[in-house]
Amino acid sequence: MANQAKRLAANVAGNFFVDATCINCDTCRQLAPETFEEAGDYSAVVRQPDNERRELQAYRALLACPVGSIGTEHSNPAQLQAAKAGFPLHLDDAVYYCGFNSPQSFGANSFFVRHPDGNWLIDSPRYIKHLVDAFQRMGGLAFIFLTHEDDVADADQYAKQFGARRIIHRADAEAVPDAEWILDGADAIRLAPQFQAIPVPGHTPGSHALLYNDRVLFTGDHLWWEPATRTLGSPRQLVWNHEALLHSIERLLHHRFEWVLAGHGDRVRLPQDEMRRQLRALVDRRKAVTAF
Repeated sequence: MANQAKRLAANVAGNFFVDATCINCDTCRQLAPETFEEAGDYSAVVRQPDNERRELQAYRALLACPVGSIGTEHSNPAQLQAAKAGFPLHLDDAVYYCGFNSPQSFGANSFFVRHPDGNWLIDSPRYIKHLVDAFQRMGGLAFIFLTHEDDVADADQYAKQFGARRIIHRADAEAVPDAEWILDGADAIRLAPQFQAIPVPGHTPGSHALLYNDRVLFTGDHLWWEPATRTLGSPRQLVWNHEALLHSIERLLHHRFEWVLAGHGDRVRLPQDEMRRQLRALVDRRKAVTAF
């Protein structure tokens, strides 16, 4: 629970606030960008919600915050319940954002794909009853794809609850030593109809992206959208191997997709040709930096 006594001075006056326990993970800025912005080493409320839509988004951010840093001076129970009921949040077709980001993964996003041959969880949210019940209503979980070692969070608990198979690359498998499905090698592999694992080492040696239906790319910490510049971004810090990272970005040029759903960083949907152009531009920018 957020503490008003720790309310950051950067917050504007009003109902919603962020306190000093914020870890600046970007979750709130993704969910309610009209309310929250980065302020130094934290996120802060820069505009109080002034209509129902913005208030609902702010409550979603409050619930998703991995460390409970967002609070209100007075609650709107109906809007809070509506925000909670909206998770998992539908994005497109059978794809959902889970919400309830976990502090164990520094607030990384996780996603759910509803599929007739078995549902998929991509990385892990907090293990909470609301999501367990929601996944159960939607048919349970058959597979848990872990993009890399950092975003495992409560995957073990979800796997135990639903009897799901955890999937991770061998190079990152120490994070899930009893995973049921260990991936090897550097080549893309078809895991199931409509699901392809693409090795993208760089951030970690075992980083993997998951391509669903040749439309949706779950990227973990490998690739994301930068809303301020309207460009694709990739990590520059906490990188295991910069040369491998650049090669991994180039590798994605061989695949077609229109969604980038990132663990950290914003999500985006673009026409496939525009997505390819953005990806090529990112490669060119990274090569220009390494050339000096």
